[in-house]
Amino acid sequence: MALSLSNKQAEELHKSIIAYLAANNLPNAAAAVRADLNLPEDVFDAATAKKYENLLERKWTSIVRLQKKVMDLEARNTALQSEVDNATPSHYRSAPTQHHGCPKPRRNGRSDDCTIKIWDFELGELERTIKGHTRAVLDVDFGGPRGATLLASCSSDLTIKLWDPANEYKNIRTLPGHDHSVSAIRFIPSGVAGAPTSGSQLVSASRDKTLKIWDVATGYCLRTLRGHGEWVRNVSPSIDGRFLISTGDDMTARLWDISATEPEAKVVMFGHEHFNECCAFAPPSSYQYLSQVAGLKRPPPPTSTAEFMATGSRDKTIRIWDSRGVCLLTLRGHDNWVRALEFHPSGRYLLSASDDKTVRCWDFSQDGKCVKVVEDVHERFVTCLRWAPGIVNNEDNSGAAGTPQRNGVKPGGPEVKIRCIIATGGVDKKLRIFAN
Repeated sequence: MALSLSNKQAEELHKSIIAYLAANNLPNAAAAVRADLNLPEDVFDAATAKKYENLLERKWTSIVRLQKKVMDLEARNTALQSEVDNATPSHYRSAPTQHHGCPKPRRNGRSDDCTIKIWDFELGELERTIKGHTRAVLDVDFGGPRGATLLASCSSDLTIKLWDPANEYKNIRTLPGHDHSVSAIRFIPSGVAGAPTSGSQLVSASRDKTLKIWDVATGYCLRTLRGHGEWVRNVSPSIDGRFLISTGDDMTARLWDISATEPEAKVVMFGHEHFNECCAFAPPSSYQYLSQVAGLKRPPPPTSTAEFMATGSRDKTIRIWDSRGVCLLTLRGHDNWVRALEFHPSGRYLLSASDDKTVRCWDFSQDGKCVKVVEDVHERFVTCLRWAPGIVNNEDNSGAAGTPQRNGVKPGGPEVKIRCIIATGGVDKKLRIFAN
């Protein structure tokens, strides 16, 4: 038999075996092994036996410990690989062929359990559970062409799905195309700034560093916007659908003019010191306050829909920017990542949600002062925040827009009744509704 031990290692092993047998009252066996190995007294004396008598046991127990450590590391590696697969299934590149549908729009929740849940927020009752995604659902949005409201969802399974509320939330279309997790989805409004309606396009942001614009009717990808250097975590359209703001792990925010033939980043905003989590356009109703912060003599016209923007970051701050990419304000107060932003319909306030388990209200009439802190909104991190859409009057139901109207925009449009209701979601698996 071929030996895998060197001569020195074999000699050490032989001496250890003999010493072990002698130490365990097996002198005849020890003598037989010594005779077979031809080890005379001058080579293996009493001092040598004493030196080697515990060596074999120590080697054996160390091997057992190493085996246990290897098994623990293998188990941990398997668990980590499972987490990576759940977040980014690199092997998955096509949409599933069958899906399950369900609900009716009240308040919707995204989830790591691969489902979407529709709630009656007035009664606090779960109405439906929508199944179809195969990985965590990362974002949802209602919208679509006039008179044809749809629900869009995006997931770590690399797909976007469209669901029809009028047909038991049947999955009517799956949009593959991104090469990594799809982290945000929004319907793009169309129409003038004073009377925006939800259009037939939507935009998605992905960990593959791109934004994609989709045609809802056909499911085709119309454009792919490249520029970010890392994961694009969030995107938001302007109320007239001309502009997008996006942000992510490259610590920048980018303003895109998608009305151009060849859209590109019009402005790139630098300043945050960690990954950015969220972004939002300031509504025209905020211009009267933010123009003073910017030192302008008069507010921009409300038809100019991309004058001011907000971003929230893991550096625990919120930054307010103008359309030139100049940081006007840095709002400090959160003790952890800022995860979501929502402007109050009046434009005077900005709400923010954070992993510090709070929701904060910032007043732009007081130079962005934090005027309200709601503590312990959730038992764990607060991950999302949405303002309830306004109730649109003077518009018949047959022509109602899919995406609820954004509040606070009055000129030339239908009357919108503001509802002071916000919804938050957290890592504690709860959806909470706050109302005035």
